[in-house]
Amino acid sequence: MKAAAAPVIAGIGKTKLDSGWLAARSTEVELTGAQLTTTHPPTGADPPWMEAVVPGTVLGTLVKNKAVPDPFYGLNNEAIIDIADSGREFYTFWFFTAFQCKLPGAQHLDLNFRAINYSAEVYLNGHKKVLPKGMFRRHQLDVTDILHPNGQNMLAVLVHPPDHPGKIPPEGGQGGDHEIGKDVATQYVEGWDWIAPIRDRNTGIWDEVSVTVTGPVKLIDPHLVSSFFDNYKRVYLHCTTELENRSTWVAECSLSIEVTAELEGNTTSIEHLRTEHLSILPGARSKHTFTELFFYKPNLWWPNGMGKQSLYHVAVSIEVKGFGESDLWRHLFGFRKIESHIDSATGGRLFKVNGQPIFIRGGNWILSDGLLRLSEKRYRTDIKFHADMNFNMIRCWAGGLSERPEFYHYCDMYGLLVWQEFWITGDVDGRGDPVSNPDGPLDHDLFLLCAKDTVKLIRNHASLALWVGGNEQVPPDDLNTALKNYLKLHPYFEKVGEDDKTLEDLNKEEKDPSLYLDGTRIYVQGSMWDGFADSKGGWTDGPYEIQYPESFFKDDFYSYGFNPEVGSVGMPVAATIRATMPPEGWQIPIFKKLSNGYTEEVPNPIWEYHKYIPYSKPDKVHDQIELYGTPKDLDDFCLKAQLVNYIQYRALLEGWTSYMWRKFTGVLIWKTQNPWTGLRGQFYDHLLDQTAGFYGCRSAAEPIHVQLNLATYSIEVVNTTSDALSGVAIEASVWDLEGACPYYKVFDKLSVPPKKTVSIVEMKYPKSQSPKPVYFLLLKLYHMSDFGIISRNFYWLHVSGGNYKLLEAYRKKKVPLRITSRAYVRGSTYEIDMHVQNTSKKPDYQNLTYRNVFSTRHSGGDIDLASFDSDQAAKEVKCRSGLLQRAGKCFSKEANSPSVTIINGTEVGVAFFLHFSVHAMKADRKEGEDTRILPVHYSDNYFSLVPGEIMTINVSFEVPTGVTPRVTLNGWNYHGGHTVH
Repeated sequence: MKAAAAPVIAGIGKTKLDSGWLAARSTEVELTGAQLTTTHPPTGADPPWMEAVVPGTVLGTLVKNKAVPDPFYGLNNEAIIDIADSGREFYTFWFFTAFQCKLPGAQHLDLNFRAINYSAEVYLNGHKKVLPKGMFRRHQLDVTDILHPNGQNMLAVLVHPPDHPGKIPPEGGQGGDHEIGKDVATQYVEGWDWIAPIRDRNTGIWDEVSVTVTGPVKLIDPHLVSSFFDNYKRVYLHCTTELENRSTWVAECSLSIEVTAELEGNTTSIEHLRTEHLSILPGARSKHTFTELFFYKPNLWWPNGMGKQSLYHVAVSIEVKGFGESDLWRHLFGFRKIESHIDSATGGRLFKVNGQPIFIRGGNWILSDGLLRLSEKRYRTDIKFHADMNFNMIRCWAGGLSERPEFYHYCDMYGLLVWQEFWITGDVDGRGDPVSNPDGPLDHDLFLLCAKDTVKLIRNHASLALWVGGNEQVPPDDLNTALKNYLKLHPYFEKVGEDDKTLEDLNKEEKDPSLYLDGTRIYVQGSMWDGFADSKGGWTDGPYEIQYPESFFKDDFYSYGFNPEVGSVGMPVAATIRATMPPEGWQIPIFKKLSNGYTEEVPNPIWEYHKYIPYSKPDKVHDQIELYGTPKDLDDFCLKAQLVNYIQYRALLEGWTSYMWRKFTGVLIWKTQNPWTGLRGQFYDHLLDQTAGFYGCRSAAEPIHVQLNLATYSIEVVNTTSDALSGVAIEASVWDLEGACPYYKVFDKLSVPPKKTVSIVEMKYPKSQSPKPVYFLLLKLYHMSDFGIISRNFYWLHVSGGNYKLLEAYRKKKVPLRITSRAYVRGSTYEIDMHVQNTSKKPDYQNLTYRNVFSTRHSGGDIDLASFDSDQAAKEVKCRSGLLQRAGKCFSKEANSPSVTIINGTEVGVAFFLHFSVHAMKADRKEGEDTRILPVHYSDNYFSLVPGEIMTINVSFEVPTGVTPRVTLNGWNYHGGHTVH
């Protein structure tokens, strides 16, 4: 196979080297690096060479070339040799590419590796350079003097695995034998209770490779900090940058900073432009701090659910006299202030953003893909999914990655605060079974070098909220002391809630805040210390298994103010099981009856390998799937699992929010997704299809929410916003399986203070009447003035001591639906509005809430990106011009003609647990073939409609070239996949 054309490097700036790479196992290449990059370069993907995945890992390259089976499918991972058995040489690989670059005089070229794992030798045109050890450090090589005179440059990189890849004990365990902890690297790669081992331990050029052209002076790691005065009316931007003069003469420089804002209509506004002059001695490296820039009432950056994610474009550039522009650096920057303290009322850490308390509801994050197949496109989906769930924080777990700038870019865009940990875990670094090495990595200096470089890489992102030393452990004393010193706060940021300081007060401090390594974010030594869990490092996070839904509402469920990890089940849909496992993996668990009346689920070996969590906990929790009847097959099992997923995670968040500020300050669910095809703790699977738990969270984490306390049967209203609610009402209606409404009540003229959860009234049904064994409850919170719905929440319930087995017969209930759809198409991107109406009963026109017209909340003049139509909110971000337009395309107002689908039925009742999915239309579809188009963003899914009710669901997705999509509808009492568009 012929090699790809080499990229051409021209002009000041960066060019990524992300295509045209080849790879080969080092033991199969007899040539030296010098020979590979001079006289004997590979000419194409001919053995032993193959097309390489860069950025990526050795195992990712082997999978791409089908040299090994997909390790995430079935038990394939067991067929791939582990590095402990093969030796490190087996996964030591050459990577090769070429590029064209011929520099004019006074220009310089840097070859940049944003990260490699674990060490490497670099050869460029026969010249050798070494990339030292460490997975989380940048490497920058000045290769100006070794570029080829004819402009044709050949690059070969020999990448070595971690020094201590470890062995996998027969029983598995958390981090295998813990040896990987001796290196500064990801620790999950030896396997955990949620993932199988990664056979190459992520060896490879796993992050961005680029070349950068500069003039004689280059910019190094500018640091942006904002300070706030007069209740956020007066704001200052501080900036310090390092500079290096690589010339042999004194450089007379003009250093500029420009701040622009994106406006409507593809225009920008220059908010500030400042130029300062300086001289830099030949060969010198220096720092320059700009005079602070003043802003009056700038648009602030807010977390998801609190307001708009306003971002400014900051550009720092340098011109050199006699040369011209020498270097340019750009970044999106959000003005915001993040503070936190240990709350005296709850003992939990309480976060404030721009002076406003924020109740944390979010999740734990490992990484996007276990083989480090990272991409901007997938990151965008990952982070938007979290925003769609109305989450406001992501915790980057210590055993995974210090996340990449692309991850943080989308957290900035969608308003997700980020808790970033360093590479210490209890299981691998001092705790665990067997007890692991308590001294951390062997090379403490390397750990600290990587830590400092990581801070510089991501510190300018608005979403980054705090640094944490480790997961369920603190770093060794010397590392912990050093991190505390590196990350100490500037005095301005030490005190919470002080608004009376002035710029003059700030300037009296020893140095500008942008001169600190960070200086603006707290450092907490461990995930169970200082306001998290019991604050003392006791094993007080969790639990991690199925619970009775009402348990989350009980006062004794959790004893501390902020739980950093609480987890449960995560079964995906049946189509994902079929797509990721052979038929023997389609066997559902055996439901083994125990003498004490509980059920033990016995999964098949493939499910067990993929870390399945059962839906029962013998001696504690009866099987929650069995409440609906013993499942018959995979489809039945997975559908019933989705019912449980929805209830389980909605109850978890509603239970925590019920105690907002009275007992809790926040909760993070373990965990939101899996970086492989795992079967536990996830709201969307590795193929990017959501579980019903996703939508249970989306409902429960609304900024304003109506809910039923499952322990007290009181109706509660949650108001997490800074605005009081007044003139609102709650409509509560109960529907039975015959389609009748035995209970209907409106509670009107209600008011709810800001930042409060208020108990409104105790539900009289089912206590006051002879209740049906199974019934539906619909709660709606709405504005009395226009019937605009603020929150809608649908429950299915059974009487105390009962079950949901009567729902089995309800599957045969034929309830008619009318679905009107209208599609907006631009290129390969579709957006479809689906208007779904339960036509089994004429609506009551005296109460307009049947139309489900949702209100859009405005707060403080900012558009709320987590309002009830979050897909529309995301479009508001996407439709902005310039850099923000990278987030996606805007749809024109023109649409296809509406399409109407009628699903016939003659019975009156609830259309229960409706679920849209999008598929590729294929005439030659094979039985069992997965035709889903993924990912898809739904404004809601797994929803139900009472008689007469109408809802609009927005569906957006991209289709591969040449594929025609179709939208299908399934539901509890709708089978076979009705094509509705």
